[in-house]
This record gives sequence, C-alpha cells and structure tokens, in this order.
Amino acid sequence: MAELNWQWLSLSQACQRLKSGQASALQLTQEMLDRAQALERDTRCFVRLLADDALAAARALDQRQADGKPLGLLHGVPIGIKDLLYTEGLPTASGTMVMQNFCPTYSATVVNRLREAGAVLIGKTQLTEGAFGAHHPDVVAPLNPWQREAWTGVSSSGSGVAVAAGVAFAAIGSDTGGSIRFPSASCGLVGLKPTYGRVSLHGAFPLANSLDHLGPMTRCVEDAARLLCVMAGYDSQDANSIDTPVPNYLQSLCSADAGDMPLAGKRIGVDASYVSDGVEPAVADVTRRALRQLADLGAQVIEVEVPSSAKTLAEAWGITCGVECAHAHADFFPAKREQYGPVLRGLIELGLRTDPKDYDALQALRDSFGIQLDQVLENVDAIISPCMPMSTPSTALMDDGAPAEEGQADFLLFTAPFDYSGHPTLTLPMAPLANELPGSFQLIGRKMDEETLIYLGSAFEQATSPMIYPELRL
Repeated sequence: MAELNWQWLSLSQACQRLKSGQASALQLTQEMLDRAQALERDTRCFVRLLADDALAAARALDQRQADGKPLGLLHGVPIGIKDLLYTEGLPTASGTMVMQNFCPTYSATVVNRLREAGAVLIGKTQLTEGAFGAHHPDVVAPLNPWQREAWTGVSSSGSGVAVAAGVAFAAIGSDTGGSIRFPSASCGLVGLKPTYGRVSLHGAFPLANSLDHLGPMTRCVEDAARLLCVMAGYDSQDANSIDTPVPNYLQSLCSADAGDMPLAGKRIGVDASYVSDGVEPAVADVTRRALRQLADLGAQVIEVEVPSSAKTLAEAWGITCGVECAHAHADFFPAKREQYGPVLRGLIELGLRTDPKDYDALQALRDSFGIQLDQVLENVDAIISPCMPMSTPSTALMDDGAPAEEGQADFLLFTAPFDYSGHPTLTLPMAPLANELPGSFQLIGRKMDEETLIYLGSAFEQATSPMIYPELRL
C-alpha cells in the first residue's frame, strides 16, 4: 500500500478516512511511529514511544471495524499523552528522576476514555520536572519545530511539539499555571483548558491538585471539541469531578454555511488596560487584530474590567502551587532531595516554609476573584486576552529566569488567575508573517460553557488564514 502522508490532516479528517476504509489503523500507526522515530533528534518530544502497545491497539481496532462493530469518536488516530498520566504497567515519570521507574497499577481515567473511544496512544510526551517551570537537568528538552531556539512552553512542551511537528494528531496537556496555553501559543496550536472538574484528574500525578486541569492540544478547534467529548464527564474517583451531562461539543462548532456574520449577537469583553499594560506591543497588536476579526464576524465588543486581584493571584501563584506540590511529593521529598532539579526543589521548599495563613488568604482571594469574574461574564460571552505578555521568547531567555523589564506584566497574568478560578479558556493561534513565529490569544468563558468558546473559536478559525506548520526533514 502506498504511503499515506496524512500527518497534516486534522484528527477528525484522519478518523473519517479510517472509518471509510481508505487505510487501516495499523498502517497509519506504523507510519506515525516511523515518522516520530525519524524526527526524534529534531523534536525530542517523546519520553518513550509505545510502539508495541500502539500497534496491538491498532490491530484490535482494525478487527473491530472488520467485524462491523461500532467505532469510536477517535477511531484509529495516533495521539500523544503527557507523561504524568498513569498508564498501567508502563513507566510514568512526570518529568522527574525520582519517579523514573514508577509503573502505576492502573491507568488514568482520561487514558481509559481515550482508549475506549478508539484513540491509539502512540507515546508519552516529555514535560518539565513535575510539570513545573523547568526540565530536570538530566532531561533533554523538546525542540520547537518552528525555530530551534524558540521556547516550547511549560510544562506540556512535548505535547505541543508532537502536534506541531506532525508526529501526533493531537496530544493531552495539563495546565496549572499556563501549561496548555504556553506551549499552544509557542507552537501555534489550539489549546483548550476546560472548566475545573469537567475532566477527571484521577490518575494524573499532580503539580497542585486544586489548580490542575487536563485538556486537548490540537491543530484545529474541531479536534479539540472531538477530544473534549471523550475526555469530559463525571468520575466518582475524582473528588472534584462535576456531575453534569456532557454536551456533544461537535454540535457547538460554527457551521461553514453560517453566513458572513456568524457571531451576530455574541459579545466579546475586553479590558483595554489588562491586555496592554506591560505587554509587548506585538502581543497587544495580535489581540487587537483578533478582536477586530471577531467584530467583523458580527460580535459586539464590550468594555469590561477584569478583577484587579488577577494581578495578586498571578504574583503569588507560587505559594499555592508550592504548598500543594510539597504535599504531592511527600513520599519523595526531602528523603530523595538530591534527585530533584533546582527549580522544582525550590518550589517544594517554598511550599514547606509557607505560613498556612498565607495559603489560606490566597484561597479566600481566589474565591472572591472567581465570584467577581462570574459577574463580569454575566454580560459577555467571553473575555479576550493574550496568553503571554511577550512574543514567544527564546529558550535561553527562559532558562535565565525570564528577567522582567521594569513595567512588564507578570508572566502568569493571563493564565494563572483562570487556573485559580477554574474558568475554561481556549487558546487560538494566528498564522505568522514571514520569518516570524505564530501569534496567539485566548478566550475566557463561563464555567461549564466550553460550547460557546468552541463556537467562537471555530468561527474565528474559518475566517482567518490557515496555519501551515513547518515540515521538518526526515
């Protein structure tokens, strides 16, 4: 059979072709494994490829199709999963050295749901140590396919690179302070951070349990919607899981024949000072261009005010994260302190010395911020903002701690507050100009209203230039 060369299809397109019999799941999986191996030195996105398991799963799916049995929403499509998601009997290191030989006795709820929907788990993607701010010194970090020197974001760096390099049709990331949004922004992807509790965290090793979110990273909005259909839903094994029905998010997509004004009646909130004060002019310009496009599609632009406590939460995020991270690592730290890298070790030590009163004060502040944000969102369908206060930086700058210039907004200003509040966000890319990296912005929605974000995002996507990802040499 001829080579497929399907790597730049959307997940949804690949799934539809497999279901129509244009190729087998086994053939597609083998070709993607071959591609991933050939590009490993240029991407470094996988901790390990799950070749044997993936090929076995693909054969089983082909047999299921041959037997005429129902096929799932993700039938036969290879995707990557972040290596903090438990996979029964397979190592789950969470980017650490202390867990490099840890083989869980069960799989994460999300992993089980992906498999049940027919996804082929092609490999476990690389992440920063413990899903925090830097890779362990002994780990070779992923490389951005757009530009080798460019940052890949934290901590779902491997997931972002895998999708942008065309070695997976989608990947699962996690977001505690921005780790779906930063790599999505840096790699030109769609990143969906669902409402807290919408997707089960059972079997995901935590960075900070009250802040952690799992979500899809894809090359288009439809794929993110398809994955969320599978990932979302109540799980009794997760104490924070929300017991409400899961919509068919694919029905939330904007129809291609919706007309010239598909966003008529929709309201987009913007806080002019929030999206520009201390923000690099090029980033603010991307947000303005995105807002103009949304307005051209019929959306009404409404001035809003993001609660001022967003700034305090962004600046103090390390306290909440540190306290909860120290709890998550209690079995290893301080007993195996020497096996930790300096960045994650510093976070845990911050958590251990934090006065409980400071942690409790932030918990109270997050509650009030969430209430105030709910009130803002009563009057608009979504709020627009950048993902980062600067264009995608270099890896070298981030390795130096991203020193902030005077007046620059906190790096977490547009991400961490919405991890605190649990509101859903959708990161959308904008095609780059010549010799530039992609731009990005995000939409923040009402809790449990991912449907509106998906509608807005798909309408925007249809009206803008398509992303053409860099083709790395095999």
